[in-house]
Amino acid sequence: MIPYNVNSPKAEEFINHQEILDTLEYAKQNKSNRALIEGLIQRAHDCKGLSHREAAVLLECEEPDLIQKVKELAMEIKQRFYGNRIVMFAPLYLSNYCVNGCTYCPYHYKNKHISRKKLTQEDIRREVIALQDMGHKRLALEAGEDPINNPIEYILESIQTIYSIKHKNGAIRRVNVNIAATTVENYRKLKEAGIGTYILFQETYHKENYELLHPTGPKHNYAYHTEAMDRAMEGGIDDVGIGVLFGLNLYKYDFVGLLMHAEHLEAYKGVGPHTISLPRIRPADDIDPASFENAISDEIFEKITAVLRVAVPYTGMIISTRESPSTRERVLKLGVSQISGGSRTSVGGYCEPEEPEDNSAQFDLSDTRTLDQVVNWLLGLGYIPSFCTACYREGRTGDRFMSLVKSGQIANCCQPNALMTLKEYLEDYASEDTRRKGEAVIEQEIPRIASDKVRAIAVQHLKEMREGKRDFRF
Repeated sequence: MIPYNVNSPKAEEFINHQEILDTLEYAKQNKSNRALIEGLIQRAHDCKGLSHREAAVLLECEEPDLIQKVKELAMEIKQRFYGNRIVMFAPLYLSNYCVNGCTYCPYHYKNKHISRKKLTQEDIRREVIALQDMGHKRLALEAGEDPINNPIEYILESIQTIYSIKHKNGAIRRVNVNIAATTVENYRKLKEAGIGTYILFQETYHKENYELLHPTGPKHNYAYHTEAMDRAMEGGIDDVGIGVLFGLNLYKYDFVGLLMHAEHLEAYKGVGPHTISLPRIRPADDIDPASFENAISDEIFEKITAVLRVAVPYTGMIISTRESPSTRERVLKLGVSQISGGSRTSVGGYCEPEEPEDNSAQFDLSDTRTLDQVVNWLLGLGYIPSFCTACYREGRTGDRFMSLVKSGQIANCCQPNALMTLKEYLEDYASEDTRRKGEAVIEQEIPRIASDKVRAIAVQHLKEMREGKRDFRF
């Protein structure tokens, strides 16, 4: 039997199948153990998180009053660490050429009727200007795995192009990258190119099912894929983002695997994941979610979000336009801290909306609102839409970022930075109604900046923004 070892560099040891099965059995046996569950909830108020086994018990619990307590605790933790700030971003799809055979993704190489596209550097320039004209400051680059069409040199050149584009008051200040698992050398190149977070979804941590879902191509190699974050950190990348695609496998298994991965990074590399993403299987070209029997309900999705927030209080949680506005609203208060807005999942989709017969999208959108509509909606719910990239640009990444979060000191930067980047958006891009709502939120939030000195500086910068100055940060 392969032993469980959180400090091992080997995938099958730090994501240990038998440990997950034992954890699920332990959770099942204790799902009605009120004394244990109430004790876990009480202890989690210290905001130091829970182990994968402890969190599995909360996820397994079916007692309505205890589930409600978990949700209330998740909301408290969310408020303590993230306040009412929601970070905004958009994906940018560079290419949908791919050599893998993933059964859940329309980019799989056997799909002969999807429109294959790859952006030139001039195409990227037009896409980025379109995104800047919306008001975006943070992008997540996406590309299929294809060593001929999408080599690392193409990704690096694309990053350089994106950072070089200054249009009116627009600028992309942080580029996160979601590309296939690669080598330490290539991760070093990505670090040198100035990326923010390296993101890679595991899809499922169940090795046997993983290999069935990825029958051909480089992604079939479970160990190489699962160990990618270790290589990324070895290559100097401070911030990494993990996630599974809920619906591909039994959600309880992948929930435990996700937390075990976070624990491994904390133990082996000294810092856990910067973000955890929560995608669910969605319709796309030749992909029907109904064919995946493990699809999860909205109720379970909310429960997963709440328990994750309790288990990993310091980690950012991301939800995309895969989810409907109503679902996004429910999970925002339970723990989600970053969302996309005005997204297009097709290659070149920001400049030219595609015709149905010319589909290059990775998945169908459930939230098709413009960025301004999403910002307006968030303001109406009492949130601060934040376009902040200050921590990345000031070197507050990796363990430096986490130490500030755990001490609570990060709020001294986050609150004023969120308000100042919101002000930039309102001045340059917002509709009249959004501007009115945003100004009211800023006036309401300024007195809540705890430090008198920071508050005074923020007020001065907000005044200077009305005079045309931009890009202030703490």
